[in-house]
Amino acid sequence: MKYAPATIAALLMGLSLGASAQTAATPAATTKVAIVAFQAAVAQTNEFQRDFADLQKKFTPKRDQLKALNDEIDGLKKQLQAQGSTLTDAQRTEKTRAIDDKTKSLQRTAEEDQNDFKQALQETYGSVATKVGQVLIDYAKQHGYTLVLDGDQQQESVILYASDTTNITKAVIDAYNAKSGIPAPPKPAAAPAPAGKTPAGR
Repeated sequence: MKYAPATIAALLMGLSLGASAQTAATPAATTKVAIVAFQAAVAQTNEFQRDFADLQKKFTPKRDQLKALNDEIDGLKKQLQAQGSTLTDAQRTEKTRAIDDKTKSLQRTAEEDQNDFKQALQETYGSVATKVGQVLIDYAKQHGYTLVLDGDQQQESVILYASDTTNITKAVIDAYNAKSGIPAPPKPAAAPAPAGKTPAGR
């Protein structure tokens, strides 16, 4: 999924325009260019990971309802198949109609849920991305970069080559996490070893 908030485009454009103006005023100055994977930087911040986890929790009840309805439809289909020879035409038609109605309801509700989740995710991303964009600009100014290019592999790019030393993605992530003060989310607990088995080497 691609996200390209207009606010971020404006921030990056402002940085480029500012760099151009500075270069024009001091033509003898050395151009210092940096590369950043902006979308990846936003997604890896502690704040976005925390908010994304909260978003998933928020939509879990609806997902559970959808799963329950899907299981109910599967059960009705199996029941109809098993009882097919013993049902009258009217009974078969009634059960088939009930399955169709529930299936349409499931599809409609699932589509609404997906759209709501995408919208909420985009809003969450956009909120963090705006702040990361400002930190990026501040970082670039503090370190004397005259131009910062988005080198995200998921975006269309005109960058043909860039040295690893020009990539400031991790530095921007670290700078943002330090400014936000939000700790890294806890890592998932390791799955317990199956009963009857011991860890390797014992």
